[in-house]
Amino acid sequence: MNKPNLVILAAGMGSRFGGLKQITPIDPYGHAIIDFSLYDAYRAGFRKVVFIIKHEIEKDFKEFIGYRAEKYFEVEYVYQDLANLPEGYSVPEGRVKPWGTGHATLSAIDAVDGPFAVINADDYYGPSAYEALYKFLSELDCDDEHAMVAYELRKTVTENGSVARGVCQVEDGYLTDVVERTRIEKRGDDGAYTEDGVTFYPLSGDTPVSMNCWGFGLSMMQELKKRFPAWLDENLRVNPLKCEYFLPFVANALIKANEGKIRILNCSETWYGVTYKEDMENVVSAIARMRAEGKYPEKMMD
Repeated sequence: MNKPNLVILAAGMGSRFGGLKQITPIDPYGHAIIDFSLYDAYRAGFRKVVFIIKHEIEKDFKEFIGYRAEKYFEVEYVYQDLANLPEGYSVPEGRVKPWGTGHATLSAIDAVDGPFAVINADDYYGPSAYEALYKFLSELDCDDEHAMVAYELRKTVTENGSVARGVCQVEDGYLTDVVERTRIEKRGDDGAYTEDGVTFYPLSGDTPVSMNCWGFGLSMMQELKKRFPAWLDENLRVNPLKCEYFLPFVANALIKANEGKIRILNCSETWYGVTYKEDMENVVSAIARMRAEGKYPEKMMD
């Protein structure tokens, strides 16, 4: 089996944050969150990276991120295109929103050549997440077993607004259900979610959540491809302009059909990200603290 690949979802323009947050510096040396992800991934053992970007950001992304990564990794660039749909389907009139994390990952079907991890470009996951993923993927001996790094909800929320998280149910170390909650708000050490903006339902701070940090056997690409048309049939007629093909949807479908297992890799790390501009100060101070503690050098992969 080929060595693990790392797939980084970097096509989003950061609509809520405003601007291209994938390349926003978070330390005095010009590093972005993705630089810390690449550093942690390299230390864990990853040597091939597939960046999923959009044509519109290609020049800036390569200049600020890609060319430096190419010094250390085998790098491929893949483009998430709204018009990349199965035969017989077309983009609904007026649709500008991308098709979601499942579609973005599927864009890399021809670039990935082994078991692969998937992360977001603008999320800080912490070193142990990459260590756990690389170990799992390196030891994988069947193509239909997958993994998800689970975080405690309390370590993934922000004071500055709502977040979207995959709320997980776990039995005997395996994922049994994940539901995408697109509006979760912080409530002290806990949280609460709403579907309508009026009624909120409490969530314990201990609740395991998905931060889109996955480890997949290569068969997942075929599953994403196979299940996409049926998803389009169901969702285009309901919400043609905004429906999204999320990775958790496919994970759930595999579980329910007994066609795959998803092992939970528990993570004690704290998530950091810039969902909103106001989050930036917290991220900058967290990185400065970790560097002072010796977790990161001043120069990483420059």
